Amino acid sequence: MGPGAHKTRQHSAVLKTSRVHFPFRNLCRLVLLAAILGLTTRGAETTPAPAAELGVGDAIVLGLVEGVTEFLPVSSTGHLIIANGVLGLESEKQLVNKAGQPLWHKPPSTKHPAGVPLTLKLAADTYTVVIQVGAIGAVLLLYWRQVMSMFIGLFDRSSAGFRLLRNVVLAFLPVAIAGFLLHNLIDKYLFSTGAVIGALVAGAFLMLWAEKWRRSHSVVGFSNVQPAELTAHKALGIGLAQCLALYPGTSRSMVTIVGGFLVGLNPVKAAEFSFLVGLPTLAGAALYKGVKSGPAMIEVFGWSNVLLGALVAAISAAIAVKFLVHFLTRHGLAVFAYYRLALAFALLLFTWF
Repeated sequence: MGPGAHKTRQHSAVLKTSRVHFPFRNLCRLVLLAAILGLTTRGAETTPAPAAELGVGDAIVLGLVEGVTEFLPVSSTGHLIIANGVLGLESEKQLVNKAGQPLWHKPPSTKHPAGVPLTLKLAADTYTVVIQVGAIGAVLLLYWRQVMSMFIGLFDRSSAGFRLLRNVVLAFLPVAIAGFLLHNLIDKYLFSTGAVIGALVAGAFLMLWAEKWRRSHSVVGFSNVQPAELTAHKALGIGLAQCLALYPGTSRSMVTIVGGFLVGLNPVKAAEFSFLVGLPTLAGAALYKGVKSGPAMIEVFGWSNVLLGALVAAISAAIAVKFLVHFLTRHGLAVFAYYRLALAFALLLFTWF
């Protein structure tokens, strides 16, 4: 046995046997402390006063909605439409400063003759994407062993870690490319409540079919594959399936879990692979949105409640992830499919009334 294989075995043993005593309650304490510190220093901010008020309660609600629904196969978009509407964050009226002058996201120019006005809706839409960093942090903490394994694999110290990293990258690339090329068209033509309702219903029936398909194949030992054992073309297939989630209301988590079923992952492993693939996907979306509209969001809401929303999203996402893994082990996807149908009906009523 060569020295390389010996090192790989050593690193594998460390990942399997080491226990970092960082219990979830300590994470909650740290997050709560950071939130309290952020709120107590709010009055000392030296940045200009926000153009619109996002209350502490609003920040907490949006953080909860984002954190809970981001990794559950229920569509965070559908829930955020309801939350933004209830909180009154849907206004597309141009905001003004204290002097009564209009505020611009993009001032009138040769490229944008009419300009892009700064609105409450634009800031709120950016807010719900940027606070995804909290959900990312939750997954990093809960699945640090897998993340460390991929990091070690990057330096040729773990073959399993390298294969897992390869599969995560292959599952991420298709949606990254498609999202970069199509995001303007999606925002312009697909981002509507009607489109979200249709996607919720279609996704529910897809989940019911996938759950029936999985149960019919699990009896022959099909669902015993580990994410690191997926072939490159199967990981790429999950990535292509994830492109469906670019359609608002579909749910990135749902399509990656269903894709995992079809390539032989059991419900828990499909969910865990979905969490890992979500790391670069959510980070890329948050970075892009932050660069594009982050300054406008800060100008409207200020810093304090943006940080609070991310912290609440971290706590709620960690709880949601642990719940989903436990729930899928016992019940599968069917309950979430019925919930999506109920949510679609609620959105329909919300639109009418």
